[in-house]
Amino acid sequence: MFLVRLLLASTVMMVCFATFASGAFKLPVDEEVQALSVIFNTLGKKDWNFSDPCTQPTAVTAVMAAVTCSNCVVNGNESYRVVGIFLKRQNLSGTLPPDLVKLPCLQDFDLSGNYLNGSISLAWGSMQQLVNISLLGNRLTGPIPRDLADIKTLKSLTVEFNQLSGNLPPELGNMSSIERLLLSSNYFTGELPPSFANLTSLKYFRINDNLFSGQIPSYIQNWKNLNALSIQASGLKGPIPSLDLLKSLSDLRISDLNGSDVTFPLKNINVSQWIVLILRNCNLTGPLPDQILPGRTDFQILDLSFNGLSGEIPSNFTELQTVNIYLAGNLLTGPIPAWMLKSRKAIDLSFNNFTIDKSELSSSSTCQNRINLFKSSLMGNETIVSCSGSLPDCPQNRQYKLHINCGGGKVTINETTVFDADKDPGGPSNFFLAQEYWSSSSTGQLIDDAHLNKDFILSNLSKLSMNTPDAELYMTARFSPLSLTYYAFCLVNGNYRGERVLKDFDIVKAAGGVRKPNIQSFNAVVVTNGTLEIRFYWAGKGTTDIPSKGDYGPLISAISVDSDDEASGMSIGAVVGILVAGAFVIILFVVAILWWKGCLGHRSSATDHDLRDLDLKTGTFTLRQIKTATNNFDAANKIGEGGFGPVYKGLMSDGTMMAVKQLSSKSKQGNREFLNEIGMISALQHPHLVKLYGCCVEGNQLLLGQKNISCNWIGQQDIGFVLV
Repeated sequence: MFLVRLLLASTVMMVCFATFASGAFKLPVDEEVQALSVIFNTLGKKDWNFSDPCTQPTAVTAVMAAVTCSNCVVNGNESYRVVGIFLKRQNLSGTLPPDLVKLPCLQDFDLSGNYLNGSISLAWGSMQQLVNISLLGNRLTGPIPRDLADIKTLKSLTVEFNQLSGNLPPELGNMSSIERLLLSSNYFTGELPPSFANLTSLKYFRINDNLFSGQIPSYIQNWKNLNALSIQASGLKGPIPSLDLLKSLSDLRISDLNGSDVTFPLKNINVSQWIVLILRNCNLTGPLPDQILPGRTDFQILDLSFNGLSGEIPSNFTELQTVNIYLAGNLLTGPIPAWMLKSRKAIDLSFNNFTIDKSELSSSSTCQNRINLFKSSLMGNETIVSCSGSLPDCPQNRQYKLHINCGGGKVTINETTVFDADKDPGGPSNFFLAQEYWSSSSTGQLIDDAHLNKDFILSNLSKLSMNTPDAELYMTARFSPLSLTYYAFCLVNGNYRGERVLKDFDIVKAAGGVRKPNIQSFNAVVVTNGTLEIRFYWAGKGTTDIPSKGDYGPLISAISVDSDDEASGMSIGAVVGILVAGAFVIILFVVAILWWKGCLGHRSSATDHDLRDLDLKTGTFTLRQIKTATNNFDAANKIGEGGFGPVYKGLMSDGTMMAVKQLSSKSKQGNREFLNEIGMISALQHPHLVKLYGCCVEGNQLLLGQKNISCNWIGQQDIGFVLV
């Protein structure tokens, strides 16, 4: 029966196209015209001509409204029937029609790119002739009905970019004809069912951006017909099963896995097999594979970035000279092969530990600008950033601020603040050094879309509707498919640490809708080497094809960094402002992960250095944070007076109640006594003593703080006060 149905489907399609070619148009049977009217009304399609419902499409396009008809045998009688419905990007806002079952010859049903809501009808499971179902890019909710497994003729099921949820029904493992199962960007949970081991006819399997749990199942090794496999930010964890048996696999995209360190899942890289090979942020450790099998190839992308791969680049990598290679964010060492420096392909070696011969970099004929060497090597105190070598020397008077109009020209806001131009076109592996003592680095390649050879800049065609003086900053934005870093240097000196500030950042939710601005402000901790690094990383979350292919990745409109007090030379914490573009930012879910590796300010007291030498297991805080917690040391918050100064209660931004001891200017306690007190308090361990929480040393301010104090607690004793 299965073979009979397939032959029948092929015959129907041939008859259908023969009818179109002959120009002989007919009406389908009356009951199908009536069913079409009900179906279109349920979908919200109100403008169809049901007196002549069948159309004659010349091709399947991204925007499409068509009903295809052909001769079809039903109950032993041949009649003119509906065999395809294509309503793609028609702004439909209805629900899915259960009356679809009244079209017994329907094979293709495509509703991609609409605003349909509700759930998938269980009744569709009785349609034994359906071949292709595409519901991509709608607002559907609920689970995938197990009844769809009853459609034995179904070859393609696409439900990507919806709001579907729940565990995948084990019954789907019985779909013996399925070749395309595309489930990305939903809220599916649970483990992949063991029954999926039976889906040996699969050619395309995609489950990106979901909430699955468990390991990547080993049974994917059974899918010998697989051409493309995509598991990016799916929620699954490693290890990745061996993929050497999947000889038909040419497009592999696995990224952002949970779990522990794993080894490389391929014994070799067969150049003639691959088109796209992405194993990014998968906790891979160990050396790069040294077995590279040569051959005629369409190999385009090798992306092994943001893992823990170590060792040198194998000599056999010369077989990959026609491939765009991304090895950023690893632990690679040794020399950079000369052919890579000369390559005109995109090669990204940023954030590694290579040994670089600066004499090779100085030759423009040797080192090409398409290779990204940002922070690829640390030679003594020099950070290699590009083919030009290290960063330029800093002026005597260092910078106290940084303002960048990302993707746009130079602009002045409020007649006082000048934002530097940032109009470098960018690229897949790009480094740009501005004259204003900042630089940018972009990693990643847009795949499967028209942006591949375009600038990595987006422009707004109209101003956002907002009454703010900085509206001009939202007219442009810089984006990147993977990682975007802004690096400021020659700033005033201070402390140094890194911190992830935001994860899974959703622009639309944060802005409260489209065409609205969004500004994120953060306190940056002071650094010792005068640098500030702001990094955005796309962790695989969010849709990649809505509203069009390539609409994903980090995007930023402007960056603003200001010191609180330039004149005094005393840092009270720098504020980093990130301006995120509104509605024209067609990236629905931007995952922006920012690491602060510094900020502005100047602290040169001996206490600062001595404090770091103590290696205490306490935190440090800015004076701004302390002032906010204590309401600028409000007398109403004073809870006592210790031997060396007053004690205030404070409430931190995370809800932590703490006591803050401020060294009085009248106190004779000096730096050494202050350090001794820190050491003593941090060493005390007793159930009736409050542990040291953190400290603040800025300018002439010496502060201790204690965690979890009681509201009626009075500070008549010095023990337990914690540095804030």
